[in-house]
Amino acid sequence: MGKVKDKCGPLARRPDNSAFKQQRLPAWSPMLTANTVLPFFYFMALLCMFLGVWLLLTVQATQELKLDYTEAGTCFTCFEMRKNLSRAAEPCTCTLEFEIKKAFKGDVFFYYGLQNFHQNLRRYMDSRDDGQMVGRKNKLTNPSTYCTPFKTDQTGLPIAPCGAVANSIFNDSLTLRYRGLSVPLLRTGITWYTDKNIKYRNPTNGSMALAQVFEGTARPPYWHKPVYELDTLSPNNNGFINDDLIVWMREAAFPNFKKLYGVLHRADDTVFTKGLPAGNYSLSVSYNFPVQYFRGRKEVVLTTLTWFGGQNHFLPVAYLVTSSLILLAAVVLTVVWLKFGKNGRKMQE
Repeated sequence: MGKVKDKCGPLARRPDNSAFKQQRLPAWSPMLTANTVLPFFYFMALLCMFLGVWLLLTVQATQELKLDYTEAGTCFTCFEMRKNLSRAAEPCTCTLEFEIKKAFKGDVFFYYGLQNFHQNLRRYMDSRDDGQMVGRKNKLTNPSTYCTPFKTDQTGLPIAPCGAVANSIFNDSLTLRYRGLSVPLLRTGITWYTDKNIKYRNPTNGSMALAQVFEGTARPPYWHKPVYELDTLSPNNNGFINDDLIVWMREAAFPNFKKLYGVLHRADDTVFTKGLPAGNYSLSVSYNFPVQYFRGRKEVVLTTLTWFGGQNHFLPVAYLVTSSLILLAAVVLTVVWLKFGKNGRKMQE
């Protein structure tokens, strides 16, 4: 192939005389006709309709029960109490009665939900120290300035964990009862593996106990107990690797969200082996988390899961709507083709 780059004038900028630069490569130019386009439209409409119906049936196979306990039952007294900041630290317990009409079969997941709580605010999301949460000793005593004003307490002690995210952790305690029996929940193993084993780690100092490692730090202002005493029943579920803390620290993208609280423990030879039986239940709540300051609501969600996840109709409805639009377009194009002819002679007339 000849090159003319050594020449001057207009020919100096001419591309090489190659098949690629002169656009002489073999190419396939499909001829779009009604015989090829219309079958494709109908096929895509049927495919989207099949996927939409399949996913819709899958979603409807899940069972879900939502209970808003913000002011329900005896929780109204606690709701009014939390309006008074001077009584914010006083304990308050309430009970909510409800009925499960159809048994929840299989694994049952227990969620708590919040409405109108914006975890996606940038300043809120930045108010944390990931170096501290990964167990770095220097960050334990000297948190990041991003945690301000929850970096140190009034006496100057560093807060662990620091920041607005950790300080606002959901701290209601929820207990489900059935015929006087406490429904057993697995409260550990509810986090992502990478969060539990990589992203969050406790600081260590030889053979010192966890309480000694955190000596010289303060708990967040809104917490009732320090980070090394979050779980009194499981010593290995304390500190920065506490499951409830890890679940909360993964911020939600929308103001209305739910987070996993526990999973039904289906022990052998119990009434809960096959799931949650139908009947009357009661929910006991240690009411600590205030929601009236941001006009929020609190709820409990009981649900089963499938391979598709929980009860979410967005994707099935999206497929069905897309199928309808494609089918409508295909019908319109078919009518136009039949009326005016495939070569457009009737249109010219």
